[in-house]
Amino acid sequence: MDKDTGKAFDTRLFKRLIAYTKPYRLTFYGVALAAILLSGFAILTPLIVKKIIDDAIKGSDSQMLLNLTIAMLVVLIGQVISQLAFNYYANWLGESVIKDIRINLFKKMLSFRMKYFDNSSLGVLVTRAVADMQRIGEIFSQGFFVIVADLLKMVVAAIIMLFINWKLSLIVFALLPIILYATRLFQKAMKVAFTEVRAEVSNLNSFVQERITGMKIVQLFTREKIESNKFREINEKHKNAWLKTVWYNSIFFPIAEIVSSLTVGLIVWYGGLQNVANISTDIAGTIFAFIMLIDLLFRPLRQIADKFNTLQMGMVAANRVFKILDTDSHIQNVGTYESGAFKGDIKFNNVRFGYLEDEEVLHGISFEVKAGETVAIVGSTGAGKSTIINLLNRFYEINSGEITVDGVDIKEYNLPSLRSNIAVVLQDVFLFADTIANNISLKNPEISVNDIENAAKAIGVDTFISSLPGGYEYNVKERGTMLSSGQRQLIAFLRAYVSNPSILILDEATSSVDTYSEQLIQLATDKITQGRTSIVIAHRLATIKKADKIIVMDAGNIVETGTHKQLLKKGGYYSNLYEAQFLAEEVA
Repeated sequence: MDKDTGKAFDTRLFKRLIAYTKPYRLTFYGVALAAILLSGFAILTPLIVKKIIDDAIKGSDSQMLLNLTIAMLVVLIGQVISQLAFNYYANWLGESVIKDIRINLFKKMLSFRMKYFDNSSLGVLVTRAVADMQRIGEIFSQGFFVIVADLLKMVVAAIIMLFINWKLSLIVFALLPIILYATRLFQKAMKVAFTEVRAEVSNLNSFVQERITGMKIVQLFTREKIESNKFREINEKHKNAWLKTVWYNSIFFPIAEIVSSLTVGLIVWYGGLQNVANISTDIAGTIFAFIMLIDLLFRPLRQIADKFNTLQMGMVAANRVFKILDTDSHIQNVGTYESGAFKGDIKFNNVRFGYLEDEEVLHGISFEVKAGETVAIVGSTGAGKSTIINLLNRFYEINSGEITVDGVDIKEYNLPSLRSNIAVVLQDVFLFADTIANNISLKNPEISVNDIENAAKAIGVDTFISSLPGGYEYNVKERGTMLSSGQRQLIAFLRAYVSNPSILILDEATSSVDTYSEQLIQLATDKITQGRTSIVIAHRLATIKKADKIIVMDAGNIVETGTHKQLLKKGGYYSNLYEAQFLAEEVA
């Protein structure tokens, strides 16, 4: 929960939001003008009614009555036009502002290092980019300008009251502090309540997002009842947070209504006494005008409290979004060195790294991959194999040591230039809910469908893709659920191949596929590794026999290096690992 939860309005935060309206300054001023006109037209109505009663009706002046009626009609038309302009352009401004903020937020997320996503909830980030944005838009469409318009109505109404009858005005002003004090308490309480609501909304979104994504695990391990109970608890907290806001509304609005009704009653009573005592003979029009002016004074105050809720919810949402925008968690891209294509020499020199400050994963490893070589990295789970890939792509920064490509420190490279020369095929392939062609090219305009088809034929994947309904236009749905794991791997190989990388990395690419897919992948591997530097992280040791060099890792250290035959002759870690896997396959 935010530290400033007791603060009813954050001026600094609001100024930052208003800065986003600068490109739409003309619209901003137009909405402000419409708000002023709405206030003016609202005030004119009771004045015209007073004149109709006191002058036209009392004086039996039919022409004046006609003229004043026409004047009321003009005021009504003016109100309708102003209200239409206000509603449309206030909403247009709000949507335009959140469009710009959302673009900035997404660009910011694209630049975050992987560590940020490791520590962040997917559901919370989605909430910030979608639901919270709509709350920010409501600041302009339903909050700020409406409050300004209502405040103008109140100020002008108070002035008109004093001008018409200062004694009746004193009655109104005597009761006004009660509702002002109640409004202030209401605003502060609602700020805290809405902060809690937004937190519970984020928790709810995060929970639902994770369980839907992991539904297969939930059902496989019969966790339905447990997850249902957890959801019930979270939903209960969400309900209670909202009920707190309902409770505050239930207290405030009846109080405001009672004070308003009491004020009207006192005005009628006091005005009636003046008329009975013949102190004022034109009091009827004044009483009618005051009843309407009290409504313009008290009703906006009640609305301001309600709209202030909208404003505060938007401010809470803005605070959360700006926290992400202010987060400094991106890889420093200060390198200026660019290369059209790498030669492919890679060197790790005494590299140390840990995902957490006090837990080192790599303990000063050093190795070299020469241009055009295929180097395999093997080892048990948690040995640090995949970490090497993350560091080479600069998804994380090393603690110490040096990583060079073609003799240049990777920090000296422009980040897009570095990553565009490295293609990675991961064990867990991610496919977007799009066509196969778009998943392969990732909508790169330089890669045509013809290029994709030729590449697919070159590595032996064309037959499988052509057999699908629609071929390359087949939609694989979210995360590629319409394809098997082996088929997804083949798509990932083709994606890597068409990007024509200087360095290719295969991370456990055949660890979870069927025999037929593995044969296709092996053929694809032979084709795409040919003539380029390749790093293969392998689970099945039989797939790396042809590697120029094998690096064996254990607990963040390199324990052996050599070819397949050399390492078997040593009878060390690799030999034991190979024999254990060979025996396991024989037993199977």
